[in-house]
Amino acid sequence: MERPIALREWAVAVRALEEGRQVIVLRKGGIAEETREFQLVSPEFYLFPSFEHQRPELVKPESRSAVEATRAEAAEHPGKVRLTSCAEVVEDFEVTDSKTLERLNELHIWTADYAEERLKWKKTKPLHVLLLRVYRFDEPIEISQRDSYGGCKSWLRLEEAIEPRGRRPVLDDRQFEAQAERVKRAIRG
Repeated sequence: MERPIALREWAVAVRALEEGRQVIVLRKGGIAEETREFQLVSPEFYLFPSFEHQRPELVKPESRSAVEATRAEAAEHPGKVRLTSCAEVVEDFEVTDSKTLERLNELHIWTADYAEERLKWKKTKPLHVLLLRVYRFDEPIEISQRDSYGGCKSWLRLEEAIEPRGRRPVLDDRQFEAQAERVKRAIRG
């Protein structure tokens, strides 16, 4: 049986996705990526909350309090990781210019400077903007924190089997389509 796959993302971004405040993530690939660039490994995955590199000054002011809140929640479960959602990739856009990224600014929690920094890192590689349909689990899935889950990489193969959970979409079809259309308009310009 193949082990489940998860996308490591800042806990504050996972929260924004789960609250329906954004439907995109910006990916360039972690320093420890085998391929040295981001690749879409799976169209469906668990959202794995990460705290590595997550700092309040890298998100917009309205999201800064959630940085500490997510840390405090994680501290309540030492040695564990709580998976509370999964996602399906609806579309993978490749962005290579600042103007397109600027048009996406109101659709995510990161500061414009941080998003631009992500775009400029590894200049020859595009920034992947993943449009995600996110689902929250009825009950969180708690797994053990492992050394293999650390490091600066996007994708994780979880080391334990996960029983299927009831889930519900964060946004209903109409809400999601409206958000997706805003993303597509921003990409198209």
